[in-house]
Amino acid sequence: MEFVDSTALSTALPRLSLAFGTDPIHLKLALTSYILALAVLAPASGWIADRFGPRRVFMFAMSVFLLGSVLCGFSQSLTQLVIFRTLQGLGGALMTPVGRIIVVSSAPRERLVTAMSWFTMPALVGPLVGPPLAGLILGVADWPWIFFINVPVGLLGMLAVARFVPPLHQPDPGPFDTRGFVLAAVAITTLIGAAETVGIGLMPLPLQLGLAAIALSSLAAYVRHALRVERPVLDLRLLRIDTFRASMIGGTLTRMGLGATPFLLPLLFQVGLGWTPVEAGLVTIGSGVGALSCKSVAPFIIRRFGFRQTLIFANLASAIMTALPAFFRSSTPIPLIVGVLVVSGFMRSLQFTATNTVAYADIPRDTVSSASTVSVVTMQMALGLGISFGGLMLHLARGPGEAPLTPDRFVLPFIAVGVVSSLAGPLYRRLSPNAGAHIGGRRVG
Repeated sequence: MEFVDSTALSTALPRLSLAFGTDPIHLKLALTSYILALAVLAPASGWIADRFGPRRVFMFAMSVFLLGSVLCGFSQSLTQLVIFRTLQGLGGALMTPVGRIIVVSSAPRERLVTAMSWFTMPALVGPLVGPPLAGLILGVADWPWIFFINVPVGLLGMLAVARFVPPLHQPDPGPFDTRGFVLAAVAITTLIGAAETVGIGLMPLPLQLGLAAIALSSLAAYVRHALRVERPVLDLRLLRIDTFRASMIGGTLTRMGLGATPFLLPLLFQVGLGWTPVEAGLVTIGSGVGALSCKSVAPFIIRRFGFRQTLIFANLASAIMTALPAFFRSSTPIPLIVGVLVVSGFMRSLQFTATNTVAYADIPRDTVSSASTVSVVTMQMALGLGISFGGLMLHLARGPGEAPLTPDRFVLPFIAVGVVSSLAGPLYRRLSPNAGAHIGGRRVG
């Protein structure tokens, strides 16, 4: 539900720009507002899940997400949509990390790769279902139904959670780290806010510099705080573990590409190439098909080559495939475009299955909630920064004024995003050849 909603909204951005009379680039606020809300509240998700129980928290989160969905459908302006997307994000901030806690806490370590492979499935089904669903909705109805469709899905999901998710007994989380939460929230909000507005004229330069200064100072203050207290809201001491550190930092760089692509591709297809939402949605199915096809072979590849080699190869391949849409033109054969998206989806799926799993290879059981919280926060910040970075590159390629978004304007954004994604490669090379061997099923030696 969450990933279908986000990918469908990305496909509908050109239609929303007409409905609200807003520049398409500015509509990235509808995407980043959700991610910002999720990233701000997510640091508290581990403590909340341990304090009130993962199943109860998960049900509450789905209720908040559904309320936000209904309100988004009734939005009359970009401002209202941003506000209600923020409410959705507050629900999503608990759904994703608490779901991860349930899976990691329940799965035996020797089956964690398979379990995490299934856990990432919704993130892959979303890009598969979202674009064509949005195209269908926009073909027969209007954009609010992109949000209203969440209601029956969410209600069925809540019934399934009540029926199948067992109660889990989590360790006592202790007192809540209020000071750390406030510092982290300020740092995350100002960092994404500064990244979202840089270079596109939404905010005066002095205010942008002020936001950046606040972000850096609050981040430094949080780091000092987190290293002094026993149970910080985001336990940065986990980054001392090699596998977790490589997953977090490398995953941040690669997820910037994952965040930028769903924003850039619909604009390229619908505005740059003049396709209809239905045509754009059907073509982008290729990415989801590639991702799903990887699920059955990812455990075998990781077991055969190990986490280190898998991550190095998949990162390089996915970075190249992320940059290739820069060369899509009206004359580019449709089968070639679909083929690029299929391979891109396969490589991204392989990379994220490996990086999401190796993060927990050496994490003690009693710190799973803390690790899940740090993972979700870094993931969402990376997605938000990726959208902002892609928007900035598109703005720079567009030049002064509001020049038409012709296909050549997308060369810089896609190549820049691909280069940033490739920077994770050197981090993965520092891993031990036997990193995560005990959970990947690979013989050590």
